[in-house]
Amino acid sequence: MTMFRKDRLGRRGGGVILYIKESIQAYEIKLEKEAECDEAVWCNIVTGNSTLTVGLVYRSPNISTEENEKIHNAIKEVSKRDCIIMGDFNHGHIQWTSLQSTGREDQEFLNLVQDSFLSQHVLEATRG
Repeated sequence: MTMFRKDRLGRRGGGVILYIKESIQAYEIKLEKEAECDEAVWCNIVTGNSTLTVGLVYRSPNISTEENEKIHNAIKEVSKRDCIIMGDFNHGHIQWTSLQSTGREDQEFLNLVQDSFLSQHVLEATRG
């Protein structure tokens, strides 16, 4: 397995890790400084003549405004390519089936997803 990881800084535990099967050609990429998130890792997977950018993001429920903006910048940058973005974004007030939200940060994220022409594939909570 090829492993890409980004450990949480300054606190015990946390961080993100992405495993890619060894038979798949992949390499880690760095985003622009204003899009470099504390808990996100990005890689390119190469298949023939195509490249797919894969990202794994953890967004803490008590995230700072600055870090939240970096996540948004990262999504804006990556969504210009063929991409899959996975993670826990902690936007619990988005109704993905109707594309509606009640909270300001949730609505901003929903707008970002729609403006970036991304699709949400998980339509219900993955845990209680």
